[in-house]
Amino acid sequence: MAKKDTINALMKRDVSEEVANLIMSKYVTLGAIADAGVDGLVALGIEQSEAESIIEKIGKRSVSHSTSRSKKDEASMPELPRVPPEEVFRPHEYTEMEKKLYAIEEKLGVDLPMKIVCDIAHRIENADLDDETCEKLISVANRMYTSHLMDQNESAGVMAAHSLGEPATQMNLRTFHFAGVANINVTEGLPRIIEIVDARREPSTPSMNIPLIGLAAEDEKFARYVASNIEITSLLDVASIETDITNQRLIVTPDPKKMEDRGLQIDDITERLNKIKAVRGMVTKADYDIIIASEEPSFKKLQQMYDAVKHAKLKGIDGIKRAILEKDKVTGHWSIVTEGSNLKEVLQVENVDAVNVMTNSVLEVADVLGIEAARNSIIHEAMTTMRHAGLDVDVRHVMLVADLMTNDGTVRAIGRHGVSGKKSSVLARAAFEITAAHLLHAAMVGEVDHLEGVTENIIVGQPVTLGTGAVNLIYTPKKKKGEDE
Repeated sequence: MAKKDTINALMKRDVSEEVANLIMSKYVTLGAIADAGVDGLVALGIEQSEAESIIEKIGKRSVSHSTSRSKKDEASMPELPRVPPEEVFRPHEYTEMEKKLYAIEEKLGVDLPMKIVCDIAHRIENADLDDETCEKLISVANRMYTSHLMDQNESAGVMAAHSLGEPATQMNLRTFHFAGVANINVTEGLPRIIEIVDARREPSTPSMNIPLIGLAAEDEKFARYVASNIEITSLLDVASIETDITNQRLIVTPDPKKMEDRGLQIDDITERLNKIKAVRGMVTKADYDIIIASEEPSFKKLQQMYDAVKHAKLKGIDGIKRAILEKDKVTGHWSIVTEGSNLKEVLQVENVDAVNVMTNSVLEVADVLGIEAARNSIIHEAMTTMRHAGLDVDVRHVMLVADLMTNDGTVRAIGRHGVSGKKSSVLARAAFEITAAHLLHAAMVGEVDHLEGVTENIIVGQPVTLGTGAVNLIYTPKKKKGEDE
């Protein structure tokens, strides 16, 4: 984290700018400040009480993963900092296979991430492998893991940008992907990648994939009923409206087949129309027709009545224009693919598998499920788009982009209004876009560029502090015979 970003992070925690600059004179990251503790801040001249408050706001750092494996049970999980008392932290319950692999890991002296060990344990849970085979598994996993680690001082950001930018040039400029069902199109190719990295509030073709559970997943008729409750239904979808100019009234004629498909009765339509302010109290039934008559003989009033009822919502969820059934070829279970998205409302529908509901609107995921879910959504959407284009990109490049877009708790775009436009370096911002405006503003406020990144060092013509440029070599010649040692 650059110094300016760390100062901003401290100021967001109600630390004054003066104190933040004093702390940054010695410490660069929040982690370094946390490691220094209260005594380290007091040594800088900060009062004891204020130092304690700052450390509390930053939060304690969690225990390192490299602790003894024999102590790795649920009782040894570290307490998360600043967890509200009403929330309950449930530690991971280790299975017997996971404990066995951790013991082997400690025996071999390797240190694999928890997820890798748990994934291996899950896959070999019922395989009944002997200890020797398990040791080989851990050894091979460790060799593969270490071979994929990035070298120290490697330029991870530049590599990720290149690894995503170069394949993107091979993608189609304007494609629409058939989403498994008729007439439901979703944006694919380069336009979709641009939507993701630009953090668009609403995709050009919002869509949801809604798996069903219970009887709805197996019975087509019941699944169609659930879909009819999700898809928004207006009056014109199930009925025709005739304007009777002579008698100054509207005649609504429902279509029996469409009414049956949407699961509606004529009483449902009458009840809904009576709730519309413009025609309240004017709706009556006449045989199978619905009459909307006004006591005021006016063509203007008749037009207002028509405009008010023609798009009246009878049932369904706002934003879901269409809901089409799709059958899984492997499991045979039914799911719903929609045109339009409303994640918050769909999650509350009965017979919907809420855990596995997907939407292609990243910011909607952030609003409903939180920033971690939005990060996973960015990774999933970007990787899915790449695979559909036949491109093989390492997921870690996409993960780095997703981390950068979400690391401050909000979904930021990669562009002048987001990550690139808010870099701590003046020269890096100026090199991206609107050069004169950035340089002029920096000169007016007296901004300082510490030349910590790649772009700004290239601009001023000095070595970049990455790779070999981050290494300082000192040569100490050997003493000649007779010289004092």
